[in-house]
Formats: sequence, structure tokens, C-alpha cells
Amino acid sequence: MIDTHAHVNFNAFKDDFDDVIKRGLAQNTQIINVGSQLSTSKRAIDFAKQYANCFASIGLHPIHLQDMLVEEEGEKFTTRKEDFSYEAYKELAKQPKVIAIGETGLDYWHLNNNEPAAVAIARQKQVFAEHIKLANELNLPVIVHCRGLPTHGFGKASAYDEILEELTKQPPENGGIMHCFGGLIDLVEKFVDLGLYISFNGILTFDKTGHIADILRATPDDKILTETDCPYLTPEPHRGKRNEPAFVEFVIKKIAEIKGMTFDKVDELTTNNAKRLFAI
Repeated sequence: MIDTHAHVNFNAFKDDFDDVIKRGLAQNTQIINVGSQLSTSKRAIDFAKQYANCFASIGLHPIHLQDMLVEEEGEKFTTRKEDFSYEAYKELAKQPKVIAIGETGLDYWHLNNNEPAAVAIARQKQVFAEHIKLANELNLPVIVHCRGLPTHGFGKASAYDEILEELTKQPPENGGIMHCFGGLIDLVEKFVDLGLYISFNGILTFDKTGHIADILRATPDDKILTETDCPYLTPEPHRGKRNEPAFVEFVIKKIAEIKGMTFDKVDELTTNNAKRLFAI
């Protein structure tokens, strides 16, 4: 199995990261810890050095482009504004087992009120473009975050439409992932055509609308990936608990159920997809 998007490098795991990582590895789960700023990117690299079958992605999440209080599934933290340093992240990418750039992208859900939203969004787009440029320079895939209301008040396009526009302007030459994709079904093909894979997490196990299952059905088999996004989005049957890489098995089980495949077949498929994308 493989968890293509974990955050064991976050403070939610500061007291027991070793136990959490070892539980995942004991299940033969490979773990990609994803950075959201310089500090967590460095921690992801440290874990990659320390543990077999752990890898790192480095990047500056759009919520860290402003100072703000963020609340996610009962977790509260205050972001510290960081200016994106192309050279600093390029230097980090020289470290062993850095296999992707990100997560990066657009987040219209989390915006503070200290500056006009249009200014904050313009900054997000600029930094997103810099990440894609860096990924292309380093021959690495990019991990893309997108979150926003169906319309954000600055036009008729959704955040996903604007992500697509930015990716079309500067396509990721080594592909990438639409992490935790929740956009319209007809956008799946457009992202796939740009070389993006679609990753699925615990939402698939508890989404009662059926929308995420429909996204799965619309995604070609060779573009499906699994993730946890831990400590968030814990899958059934562990809702209410902190998520962790070991729980990626429940995502695989749900994919198998929806697609009428065996667990082992989905495990083989998604693991091979990840190995192909990340060259691991």
C-alpha cells in the first residue's frame, strides 16, 4: 500500500510520530510526508532519511501565505506567513528522497480579513506558478491542493476552474496529483489530460452524496492514487479519531467495493501508479 499524502510531519504527531510511522510501515505501507512550509518540508525530509519506505514532498501551502487562525476537524492552529523562496526550496530538493513539489495550489476557503481577497488570491496564483516552474526545472511531479466555494465572488469560475487555467498556462512536465479532488466530474478528464493523477482518501468512505464515488468511476484506472491526508479526513470505521497512514487500507477497501475489484488488485494498481509517477 502507499499513502501518497500524509502529514506525520505536522505537530499533531509531535509526541508519537515514531509509533505512527512504524505502524504504517509494519503494514507495508509506503508513506509520502508532504510539506506545507519550510519547517514541515524539512521535517518530511528528516523522516525520509530516518525511515525506510518514507519519502518527502516539499512546498508552501497557500494557507501559509497569510497569518490566520485555521480550524480543521477540531484542530486549531495559527499559520505564520511565509514568503516563497524559490532558491530555498530548490536547495531542499537536493536532499535524498525528495520525490515531489507541493503541496501547492489555491485555497479560497481559508482567507483572512486583513487584506482584500483579490490580493491574497493573486499571491496564491503567483506562488502556485513558481512551484510548477520549480517542479519542471527539477523534473519532479507537483502535488496540487484546491479548496474553495463553488464561486468565490470574483468571477464565475470555481477554484478548480482557476487551478485548471493555471496548469494550462504552465503544464507540469512530470505530471502530478490533484490531491483530495472534489471538483465537478467533467473536470476529471481535463486534469488527467494534463498528466494529473486523482487521489482518494477517507472522504470516499463517508461521503453520503456519492459525488466522490462518481469521481472515482470517472477516473481512469491508471490515474487513481490513495492517500490519507492525515491527521485529517479519517476514514470509516475510525471517524472521530486522528487519521494516520495505516488507515489507508480503508480507502483501498472502499475503492475495491465501488469498482467491484479485489483489495489486492486495487492495492497493486494504486501502488504501481504511485511508483510510476514518483519514480520510486
